[in-house]
Amino acid sequence: MPENSTPIIAGTRIGHVHLKVADLDRALGFYCGVLGFELTQRLSSGAAFISAGGYHHHIGLNTWESKGGHPPPGTGRRSRTHCIA
Repeated sequence: MPENSTPIIAGTRIGHVHLKVADLDRALGFYCGVLGFELTQRLSSGAAFISAGGYHHHIGLNTWESKGGHPPPGTGRRSRTHCIA
């Protein structure tokens, strides 16, 4: 754990998160097509909201400041991916 970090308190719940993505269709393909989330709303401004189990949204995806961006060095398709079961 980094020196200046504080662990999350036991029992903490996260309602939803918002992610900046470079390509909204590609992100939806991954989160909905691979992970099984459902699209609940898509905005013409470059945002979409997805959920599991009928919740209004667990993840918000947007391209507002990231459309067409590139992943940071070392995080591309050839990098290692760790899955948490």
